[in-house]
Amino acid sequence: MSGLERFNGDAPVPEIVEAIRRDGAAIVENYVDDAVADEVRHDLREPFDQVGRSIESDFNGYTTLRVNSVLDISPASAGIVGHRGMMRVLDAILLDHCTSYLIGSCTAIEIHPGETTQVLHRDDTIYPVQIPGIELQVSVMWALEDFTDLNGATRLVPESHRWPPWRSPEPDDEVLAAEMPKGSALFYLGSVWHGGGANHDRRPRAGLINTYCLGWLRQEVNHFLAVPRATAAALPEHLQRLMGYNVYGGLLGYYPTDRGRVPLGDLKGGEMWGWRSD
Repeated sequence: MSGLERFNGDAPVPEIVEAIRRDGAAIVENYVDDAVADEVRHDLREPFDQVGRSIESDFNGYTTLRVNSVLDISPASAGIVGHRGMMRVLDAILLDHCTSYLIGSCTAIEIHPGETTQVLHRDDTIYPVQIPGIELQVSVMWALEDFTDLNGATRLVPESHRWPPWRSPEPDDEVLAAEMPKGSALFYLGSVWHGGGANHDRRPRAGLINTYCLGWLRQEVNHFLAVPRATAAALPEHLQRLMGYNVYGGLLGYYPTDRGRVPLGDLKGGEMWGWRSD
């Protein structure tokens, strides 16, 4: 294939979902205004510089900065992590196999000049099970500035979500660079082989990568600890539920009370139960 399919932000959701199911990934360009991307990038500058190198490794790289707890660091990131258009796409993919889904992880990544290509991998390997026909999670990479092949755009192996579990990339497999303008979003399934690109440019490139998992799975990151309760209380209700302030099917995640229910209304008005984004 010549490249990943691209859509405008107002494209019909079924068309975006069809491309993701077919190729394993798709790009929605200019999904948020440049001003939003710039504000999130500004919020991340100090954390990047202070703690960005704390988890360096062969896998994460040695010229790449990473920051977690983005919702606590950047208020503006709420408009990206809980983007309503994005969630309509996620609804169409994930709600086939659950009644609600959760934020698995939320990480800001800044790849600096000189970084080499990251080893190709699949995000869903954090779960020790594979269920035929069911995607356990979907990842969404947001470009906080233009992503190019030169500056380390995310690399993907198209259609690799169709491979059997034992299959891994080989030298002849096609690998595409997800080039996209600032404010765009790259959707890819958790079963797709991918990795960060090498940065041969003179400037770093920053992105925000969020994963969303089926609501009956454990989240990759414990958001109750990663984001202080006071911060969570100030977030929109749909983001609170994505973080896990919700009870799946009325059973998973509850704590006993004298009413036998979970009064989450003390976080921010109303009790939270089943939910979908519409």
